[in-house]
Amino acid sequence: MRSSDHAAVNLSIVIPCFNEELVLPRTAERIAGVLEDLCLRGRIRRSSRIFLVDDGSGDSTWRIIEQLTDDGWPIVGIKLSRNRGHQHALLAGLHQADGDAVISMDADLQHDPAAIEPMLDEYLNGHDVVLGIRKSRTAESWFKRTSGTLYYRMLKGMGVDIVPEHADYRLLSRRAIAALRQFGETELFLRGIIPQLGFPTAKIHYQQAERAAGESKYSLAKMLGLAIQGVTSFSAAPLRFITLLGVLVSIASLGFSAYALWIRLLTDTALPGWASTVVPMYFLGGIQLLCLGIIGEYLSKIYIETKRRPAYIIEKVHAGEPRPSRTPSRRHRAAREAVAG
Repeated sequence: MRSSDHAAVNLSIVIPCFNEELVLPRTAERIAGVLEDLCLRGRIRRSSRIFLVDDGSGDSTWRIIEQLTDDGWPIVGIKLSRNRGHQHALLAGLHQADGDAVISMDADLQHDPAAIEPMLDEYLNGHDVVLGIRKSRTAESWFKRTSGTLYYRMLKGMGVDIVPEHADYRLLSRRAIAALRQFGETELFLRGIIPQLGFPTAKIHYQQAERAAGESKYSLAKMLGLAIQGVTSFSAAPLRFITLLGVLVSIASLGFSAYALWIRLLTDTALPGWASTVVPMYFLGGIQLLCLGIIGEYLSKIYIETKRRPAYIIEKVHAGEPRPSRTPSRRHRAAREAVAG
């Protein structure tokens, strides 16, 4: 339990944005409404802010962020110099946010804003990490639901400490963010890093909604990249699999050699050159390419990490002085709708 003098929390909301011009105004209004309601009820301080991180968008996302900030919304805009990917943009926002508690969420409103206050309650109860857990994934396609479930099970099977159905909707305390800064990986997989912090952790369940507008920026290629990132960043199981596979292939090769020798010496059905050349060549060649590919993936990560390049570069930060809304009824109505879900 945190002391009573921290009852009014300086809260920061971090939202990575990549080509989100269609949904961003709606998201900003919804989240600002939640902050306004919490502020009016004395739960958070007036200094609480929304940190919108533009991850090198090619549309008008940054212009919208600047406009919202200039209009007096409680928003700080952070523009990265180029597209670095969702995880790096999220890390940039976490590093720049100055709140006592920092909540990260996506820009598409699939992460239910109504879960913000329960997360805040858990923070005040002494938890440094509060994870948002999806109750269901009915808003997603069958392929994405099934592949996601299998992926989490695979990671668990490889010994990776990861929480099923947790995306990047979470609250981190100032202490947790300070600990996160000590992780120097360039190749990021925050869903695997956060459980490594070891601080008191709570879980909040929420219902994932349909995307409010626009299209998902996570293509199949990006999802596969993130999946590989999670495996190679936190598990050496594929390398151990290669060792086991090598042993099994050696045993199978010996058995096949004995079988080929038996066919050659004791029967008259052997085809000259087939048993001893074609089958072993294709079989062992495929195994070798697979093993080299896995080893190459790990070597590429070592290569990238040894360069010690920055995870992100901030081009500019745009922050104004929030002022009372010129349309208070609209803002208060948004707050009530946000709390009602």
